[in-house]
Amino acid sequence: MLRTVEITAELTSPPRSEQSHNLHWQRTLQLSLDCFICGRTGRTTRFEHGEEHAVCTGDRSAEHPAAARIAGFDVTSGRDRLMLRTVVDYWWAPFHDAKRDRPAQALTRAPWVRLPLGYHCPRSQRTGSFSIQSNVVRPVSEACAHCADPLATDTRSPGIRLLP
Repeated sequence: MLRTVEITAELTSPPRSEQSHNLHWQRTLQLSLDCFICGRTGRTTRFEHGEEHAVCTGDRSAEHPAAARIAGFDVTSGRDRLMLRTVVDYWWAPFHDAKRDRPAQALTRAPWVRLPLGYHCPRSQRTGSFSIQSNVVRPVSEACAHCADPLATDTRSPGIRLLP
């Protein structure tokens, strides 16, 4: 059956009066899903906006296509906020993970997401990147790897919600 997950995230950014690093959400993400193709729960699944399918990391030696894709990717910038809402569609079917001896769930037991961001340092004229993810202690502040200017603060875990 087709399932849909909504992922939301919000970062606080320094005032716009400071030199801008053009901070932006990259159009990729990683999400933990239970994969009926390889029969494993809690698999890291990589998504890229515009691709027809995602990639399940499977076991360490074998990745495979996953019946999933990014269906929506909406970015909003406020005065001192950078917000993301993305929608992921994926096919799910019930199965039992024999290795972990547990049943699969439509949204895995302990879902997590990793969301990458990119930026351009105006001083060094170089690019950089970092990511936020749902399973880390907060708050987390990020600074430019080239000039050490503050980029953003992550105070809330990204939301992961299975839509009806």
